Amino acid sequence: MNGYYSYGNGGGRGFLRNVPTAVRNIILINALVMVMIFLNEDFMIRTFALFYPTSWFFKPWQCVTHMFMHGGFWHLFFNMYTLFIFGSVLERVWGAKKFLLFYFLTGLGAALVHTGVEWLEMQHWMTDAAAGSQAAAQAIHNLKMTPTVGASGAIYGVLMGYAMLYPDSVLTLIFPPISMKAKWFVLIFGAIELLTGITGTGGGIAHFAHLGGLIFGFLLILFWKKRRTLYSRYD
Repeated sequence: MNGYYSYGNGGGRGFLRNVPTAVRNIILINALVMVMIFLNEDFMIRTFALFYPTSWFFKPWQCVTHMFMHGGFWHLFFNMYTLFIFGSVLERVWGAKKFLLFYFLTGLGAALVHTGVEWLEMQHWMTDAAAGSQAAAQAIHNLKMTPTVGASGAIYGVLMGYAMLYPDSVLTLIFPPISMKAKWFVLIFGAIELLTGITGTGGGIAHFAHLGGLIFGFLLILFWKKRRTLYSRYD
């Protein structure tokens, strides 16, 4: 890190010099973890990805560590790019400590919603399995063996935080090249996640985790607004 950054009065050199501390460190840790996944994917997934609580592979720390795991380069890139763009704005407003609190609470909230939806699915399948359904028994096994990785829940929380602080700022999508206000951008994305989650389209993506990040981001912003501490810093 010292090759990119100087912490003294001399300022800093390199690409990361203008990135706020918390956002920068989250990006660096995620990049390092991706390297470790490339080196030993099986160990990293079994140990640090999030598994269903009754899975043989579940460990309590996975509720946090899965937020630093990604399923590939582009998964990592788009999450960290979004964090860089919008998280940097929030950290400059709130300071590093408050931003980290927001980031991890929305990420944990996303995991909670995702696991809650899995629990509902599990209840349905257990009923069918008790009636002798082999397909339901296989579905239960598959759910317990399926890991969840990614910072997307926290990233969606960051998007919600930005949209609530700057609802009328105009964002432009890369594809399709459409411009819209941040508040509509987040509402549309939330609706898409809800629809795809309910219909089961877009398999392999934890849509309800994304939705959970939006919900917990919204609730936390409302809580801070009610306490009139939205713009206070914890530094």
